[in-house]
Formats: sequence, structure tokens, C-alpha cells
Amino acid sequence: MRLTHYAHSSFLVEAQDGTRLILDPYRHGAFDGALKCGPIDEPADVVLASHAHDDHGATDTIPGEPQVFVHPVSARVGSVQITGIEVAHDEAGGSKRGKNTIMVIDDGDLRLAHLGDLGHVLDAETVKKIGPVDIVLVPVGGFFTIDHNEAAAVVESLAPRVVVPMHYKTAKVDFPIAPIDQFLRTQATVRQDPGATVELTKATLPSERTTIVLQDCR
Repeated sequence: MRLTHYAHSSFLVEAQDGTRLILDPYRHGAFDGALKCGPIDEPADVVLASHAHDDHGATDTIPGEPQVFVHPVSARVGSVQITGIEVAHDEAGGSKRGKNTIMVIDDGDLRLAHLGDLGHVLDAETVKKIGPVDIVLVPVGGFFTIDHNEAAAVVESLAPRVVVPMHYKTAKVDFPIAPIDQFLRTQATVRQDPGATVELTKATLPSERTTIVLQDCR
């Protein structure tokens, strides 16, 4: 599985069979210009959105004619199984910001969970629905999502081998959210990659849980 971080919470996942999935594409310039990340101009076979907000659900901006799933439930594309688990965008069951979908991608070698705009820690039933995962993409900036301490608790409950932080303040994301530093201080092993892409297989997963910071490429 090859994972590329575009910016914010948007990633390209290239499965072992070559299927290309874009997760949570943002709309360039949305929120009165607060999203300064460059447009995503690459095609995909599948576009997934955890919810329809413009920093996650701009599925119409992806070129070509991909299959599009907003709040996905279950789908299979090539050898890739996609499963959605409904959670909330806030700590009040969705009454403030609506629903959010955790998106699990299984390419037959690795299982990846993109948590979208998760707004609360996970109960045991939800952890069971998600199942074992190798890679977790977790929001860490707070305010609109879980904060750094809640994110650390969620990571602990899911017990992945690789953690990739997302949805934090950068020069290109001018939201009232926190930068990545506080979350990184909760993690035992942190790897700062110089680029936006990491390639992983079951055989090359780190032996201990590792938080990998990927750079933006947009």
C-alpha cells in the first residue's frame, strides 16, 4: 500500500492491485480562503468522503469519472474492500456538526482506517466494528475534532502499527485548530519523513507502533 498526503485530511491510497483511492478531498480556497492547499489534479478510481464539508467532501473536484462514495457503507473495487462505520463529528452524537464516517480500506495486505472528522473517543462497540487495523489516519488538531489527548486515546484503543496525524494547523490550513506538536508529545516513537509518500507492506511494518509525519504535497 502506498500512501500520499496531499494536505489537511486528504490522501491518495494506492492499493497493492493498483487501485487508486482519494480520501477526503478538500476544496481549494474554501472557507473564505482559509484552505490554501493547492488543488488536487490527479485522477482516481475511487473517491471517498467521510462527510460533505468542503474540507473533506469536495468529490466533484477530482478529474475523470471515479466512483464516488460519501459516507460509504460497503463497497468493493478491484481487490479492495471499503467499509464505513458511522460515528459523530462532535461529542454530542452529531447534534452540533452532523455525522462522520470512519473509512476502512482493506487491500488484502494491509487495513487502513481514515477517521475523518471524528469528534469523540471510541467506545468498545465501535472499536470492534472497525476491527484490527495496521494504519490509522487520525485528526489531532481539536476544536472541530478530537484534540491531541483524545487522539492519543483513540490510537491506543485501535492499536495500529502506523499512525499518521492529519487535520492540524499549518501555513496552508488557517483554521482555529492546534498544530501537530502537542499530539507528537503523546507518542513514544515519531518519524518525521522528508516527503509526502510512504510505502508499506505487512512485511515492512515497523516492529513497534510508529507515528509517521508526512509532509504536504499540495
